[in-house]
Amino acid sequence: MTQINHEWAIGKLESFIRTAAVSHDGAGGWRRANPLPVVQAEAQVVEHILDRVLPVWRTADWPKRQYSYWRESEAATRAIAQLRAEQELAENLGTNAPQLDASTLHAWVWGSVQGLWGSGHYRQAVGMAAVAVNAQAQAKIGRKDLSEWKLLTNAFGLKDPEPGEPRLRLAPKEDSDTWRSRHDGAAAFARGVYAGIRNPIAHETGDELKENEALEQLAAFSILARWIDTATVEKAP
Repeated sequence: MTQINHEWAIGKLESFIRTAAVSHDGAGGWRRANPLPVVQAEAQVVEHILDRVLPVWRTADWPKRQYSYWRESEAATRAIAQLRAEQELAENLGTNAPQLDASTLHAWVWGSVQGLWGSGHYRQAVGMAAVAVNAQAQAKIGRKDLSEWKLLTNAFGLKDPEPGEPRLRLAPKEDSDTWRSRHDGAAAFARGVYAGIRNPIAHETGDELKENEALEQLAAFSILARWIDTATVEKAP
């Protein structure tokens, strides 16, 4: 993951808080420190920062204020505290482990779940990613009679394509253990993510996933999506 620039983000958030500040006007209303268009302009950048630092800021249950951009201001204050805490921990504990940036996941995955993710619906987001990858696979292969792991087990199969049963090839066919392993592995991986991740989400009622756990599951579907997207389609003569 590309590490967020803490100093830059904190500076933007602090600037927004000052720009969006309000005070009582003496008549029971509020007076804004700056014209609304100025606040809106800074909010364009700040909202992106908040989406990264506090993904649930749009729906969090915070005490409501009676003026516009109160939620952004509240979230900005909280985000500053979190960024400073992260910075302190990193500086003193040396947390240099790489992190996964969801925006770098395959577009079929991240593009289908951004809204759900931003509202904290992690379990539903993973389920949606599974649906999106399946739909793209069906479209690429041109089959709707099979879906999910059954479709991909067939598509990555080692047999030559048959009428109505195209294959997905990750490399030109050759008589080698490496070629067979790649396609056997892709088929097994597809079965694993749909049986082990998608099915429990679709058929079991459970608690909301933790963000890091859901991100790991999205990454699994991203791997599968990338294989499908880059594979060539081999059809029967």
